[in-house]
Amino acid sequence: MGECDRRTMMLGASAMLSMATQAQGSASAATIPGTQSDALIDLWPDGPPGAPKPLPSELVQERSTDPAAPDRALLHIARPRLALFRAPHPNGAAMLVMPGGGYNYVVIDKEGYEIGPWLAARGVSAFILFYRLPQEGWAAGPDVALSDAQRAMRLIRHRAEELSLDANRVGAMGFSAGGHVCADLATRFGARTYAPVDAADGLSARPKVAAPIYPVISMHRPEAHEGSRRNLIGETASPAMERRHSPHENVMPESPPCFLVHAEDDPAVPIANSLLLRDAWRAKGLPVESHFFTEGGHGFGLRRAAGKPAAIWPELFYHWAAAQGLFARA
Repeated sequence: MGECDRRTMMLGASAMLSMATQAQGSASAATIPGTQSDALIDLWPDGPPGAPKPLPSELVQERSTDPAAPDRALLHIARPRLALFRAPHPNGAAMLVMPGGGYNYVVIDKEGYEIGPWLAARGVSAFILFYRLPQEGWAAGPDVALSDAQRAMRLIRHRAEELSLDANRVGAMGFSAGGHVCADLATRFGARTYAPVDAADGLSARPKVAAPIYPVISMHRPEAHEGSRRNLIGETASPAMERRHSPHENVMPESPPCFLVHAEDDPAVPIANSLLLRDAWRAKGLPVESHFFTEGGHGFGLRRAAGKPAAIWPELFYHWAAAQGLFARA
């Protein structure tokens, strides 16, 4: 299992480090001016299962025209991994964070490397998940991102003592398509999507809490986000396939407490997705907290919510999660 510390000096605002690697290559950190992860942790000790041939060739794409505000995406993920942001004063809690990208890529900055330091500053160790993409030939197909999320939860718990964490206080948060991964994990954490590879796989993948933020949920039209649906299950998926990959139709009595955020003016993922998930949680009698804002659009993360009603969502989440016992010492 590779883990490479990458504490680097602050680079110029226009700096960008490509993360193009092969699955067995050495870990390389994506550098953000003034903000680096503390370590990269490979999920799979012998490489991810069910790999296509040839392997995807990883690529970083910069989408921002503002050098002071990077907005990078990681494409063709061949080596799923966690970027760890250690809490300077840990309270024992951890969050698995799954950025979005429509199952076409995984964003690095706005829903990952911006969230990580925010959580770490509050005593919560953050693990940003760069998960594999379902349309790139992996044997697990539509379950490949869930496989990585399950493995990530189990690996965090397996290494909890080493990382000064409480294995019982590991939550999950996801954004947009990453919100779909988060909700999928919360509803199908026990599904067998890969063969166990080591002792970590004997542990539970159930998060203590789940926070899908402006999530993709339904694979049924018209609520479905078309890009995510196409990349996950294809244009001509059967109704059974749509149901299997629509988390609101797979909620279990054991699913964890849920925290939802969505903007009414979201132009990409209809707010109906969060409403469907909220109603499904309530139908099972499970705890759910929902915050729907008049303005925020889509993909606002932290920085892009500034000055909008949605800007308060991180503090609302923090206080809710504390009430659920995520941040309190056991």
